[in-house]
Amino acid sequence: MAGTPDDPWQLTTPPGKGAFQMWRDEQADPPALVCQVGATQLRYHLRAVDDLHAMLVAHGEWMPLGGADEQKPAADGTVEAWARSADNPVGGWYGLRKGYRGRFGHYLPPLLEELGLAEVTHDPRNNRMRAR
Repeated sequence: MAGTPDDPWQLTTPPGKGAFQMWRDEQADPPALVCQVGATQLRYHLRAVDDLHAMLVAHGEWMPLGGADEQKPAADGTVEAWARSADNPVGGWYGLRKGYRGRFGHYLPPLLEELGLAEVTHDPRNNRMRAR
């Protein structure tokens, strides 16, 4: 079954320049989505997949991805800004690992596209997504 440590999803960033892997860690507390980018591991709430899809359905149109590092501000109206907002379903950051909580708008959209939940543009910059 895809999405496990033994069979991770093989994904590429929206511009198509960077490869990474993701898998579910349902035993973590809280359950996590693990994102392995080279030697760096990021972790996001596992519920991010369903929550992001629900937000995109409600949004109803294309939304810019964003994708800033944790230390940089996220542009308003982006997927990245939503993933940090006190108004989202987890009440703040979806990223679980301090110092590596950002880049949600960079790594989650390809997974939703792989799962058939979203469409993502694949331009060199300023990519967007919308729910399927």
